[in-house]
Amino acid sequence: MVTNTRALAVYQLLFFVFMITMNALANALPLNGYNTGEISALYPNLFVPAGFTFSIWGVIYLLLLGYTVYSTSLLWKKNESNLLLKPVTYVANYFTLTCALNGTWILMWHFLQIELSLLFMLGLLVTLLLIYVKLKAHRIQLKGLKYLFLYVPFIVYIGWISVATIANTTALLVHYKWSGIGISEEAWSCIMICIATLLSVYFSVSQKSFIYSAVIAWALYGISVSQSSSMAIILFAYAGIALSVVTALAGVFTMRKARSFKQPDQ
Repeated sequence: MVTNTRALAVYQLLFFVFMITMNALANALPLNGYNTGEISALYPNLFVPAGFTFSIWGVIYLLLLGYTVYSTSLLWKKNESNLLLKPVTYVANYFTLTCALNGTWILMWHFLQIELSLLFMLGLLVTLLLIYVKLKAHRIQLKGLKYLFLYVPFIVYIGWISVATIANTTALLVHYKWSGIGISEEAWSCIMICIATLLSVYFSVSQKSFIYSAVIAWALYGISVSQSSSMAIILFAYAGIALSVVTALAGVFTMRKARSFKQPDQ
C-alpha cells in the first residue's frame, strides 16, 4: 500500500485517466469491433436493463471525477492535521485499484473473455466494499461537499456494480448454455430481481445508504422496460422498486425524527 500521499495523488489520477480512456475507446473504436451493447446482445437474457439505464455511468464518472479532484487536492497538500488524510490515503490506494480493475474489465469483456470479465467484476465489487467500510467508519466527519465528493460516488458505484455483477454472472451462465436446473429463464430473472431488491433493503435499513436503494430502483426500472413482454418480470421489478423506495423513505424519516429528538439536548 502506497503511503507517500503525493505519489498516491499522481497514481490515482493516472489510473482514473486510464479507466476513462478505456471506457471511451470501448465504443469509439470500438474495441475488438464490438461496442459494449453489442457484446451484451451476444449473451441474451432477461436480466438486461434497457439501454437508457446505462446513462448512469455518466453520473458515476462525474462523481468519481469530483472524488479524484477533491481527494487529490487533500493528498497533495498533505495536511497532517486534517482528520480525513488517513482515510483518504487508504481509500485512494483502493480507488486506484478499482480504476485498474474497471479498465481491465473493459478489455476482458470486449475480447469476449467472459470468465475473466466476471473475475475482474467481482474484484471490483469487493474493492468497492472495502472502500465503503472504511468511509462508513468516518461517515460522521463527512458533511456537505465532503459527503458529496468522498462518500456519494462510492455508494452510487457500489449500487450499480452490484447489479452489473449479477448481470455478468447471468451472461456467463448463458455463455455456458446453463439449463437453469429445470427453472425457466423468466423465473431466474425474477429470482435475480429479488436478490437485487434484498440488497437494496439491506443497505437502506441496515446501512442507512438510501442512495444505494435509488440506484437499484433505477436498474429495476430499466429491466421492467427492456423485458416488457414478460408480465411476471414487470411485476417483480415494480415490486422491487416499490420496496426500495419505501424502505429508503422510511429510513430518511427515521433518521430525521431521531435527529429532531436529539436537538433539544444540544
